[in-house]
Amino acid sequence: MLLGRGETATSIDPVQERDAHPDPTGPAAVLEGSPSGRPASGAAQTSLAAVLHRRLTRPSAHRAEMATLIRELATVIEAGLPIMQGLRTVRRQCSNRTIASVLDHLIVRVESGAPLYQAAAEYGPPFDDLIIGMLRAADASGEMSEILHQLADLLDRSLELRRELLGATLYPMILGALVVISVIILVTVLVPRLIEPLAGEFNLPMPTRILLGIAGFVSSYWIYCVIGTVLLWVGWQAWVRLPANRLRVDTLKLRIPVLGRLLRDVAVARFTRTLGTLISAGIPILDALRVTRDTLGNAALKQQIDTVREHVTAGKSLADPLERSGLFPPLLVQVVNLGERSGRLESMLLHAAGAFDRQVSSSIKLFTKAFPPLLIIIMAGLGGFVLAAILLPLLELQSMIG
Repeated sequence: MLLGRGETATSIDPVQERDAHPDPTGPAAVLEGSPSGRPASGAAQTSLAAVLHRRLTRPSAHRAEMATLIRELATVIEAGLPIMQGLRTVRRQCSNRTIASVLDHLIVRVESGAPLYQAAAEYGPPFDDLIIGMLRAADASGEMSEILHQLADLLDRSLELRRELLGATLYPMILGALVVISVIILVTVLVPRLIEPLAGEFNLPMPTRILLGIAGFVSSYWIYCVIGTVLLWVGWQAWVRLPANRLRVDTLKLRIPVLGRLLRDVAVARFTRTLGTLISAGIPILDALRVTRDTLGNAALKQQIDTVREHVTAGKSLADPLERSGLFPPLLVQVVNLGERSGRLESMLLHAAGAFDRQVSSSIKLFTKAFPPLLIIIMAGLGGFVLAAILLPLLELQSMIG
């Protein structure tokens, strides 16, 4: 390990005793005298407390910052520097406090002899299963710079996809917020002032009575409406966290005409690129499927990947369960089938990832064109109802006067 870091030992002394104060958070933290080398209960509690403290106190970098850090590290290693010198070089050039904290931890752990992936796993977020798996593959294959470049490309593409989705939904979200604000102002302020003076003159039309009832309820019990909305949101979040309920909701999302296609295309593009990158990095297919499963973001698709892993574990084909699920496009099934038959699965997945990325761009354009008119229709319907509730009693009053 010293030679791999480009260092030369001037003297080596054998260690006869354990440190009097072992690190409770380290991988080899074992109390003296514990049977079978297992940690005692106090050590386990200390380790758990240390993990919780580390998660709460250590800063977590953003995805873009991690992509930049990994690409810089890949560049310095590609230039011929050992991993230890590469980390120190990137640390000297770093001006971001969050990344500096991450690098300090990596330097200390790697300098003490831990592999880079182990140091990243001990730090916790922002190092997820994808990053740790790629770092493990880079350490095992010896192609550190190449695999780090692949990981940086994968993170960059994930960021681009998120930005595209944000850009596609920003205008509809603003329009939807304006719809909600307009309806609240009309119901609570405008309608009561215009209609309530006419309530004793004649029988109000049904739309007017409905609107006045809503306005009176909101004006009198607005605090309960706010509390009820908050409780409803909290209850919904707790209900959705249950695995069975999350599966129902995600399955329903995939069946929505325009939104379901967009979500499926995004998940398929991410699945194809991530799986191809992991396999090309030398990660076994089962481990690659496990890591890729956690990046899909949809419980229904995750369940299908679990089924695929069971088939692959039993020695069966990867393409058959994908085709039977009905959730993955035929092009992906054909690519996987041809890749398995030709022995070039990773290269064909990476080539197909570009086609799926273009499909995502097309789905985003379709979503951005279809969703705003839908919101406009909803806004027009609400506005028409409010306008009818206002105009109908005025017209009736005019006919009575005439």
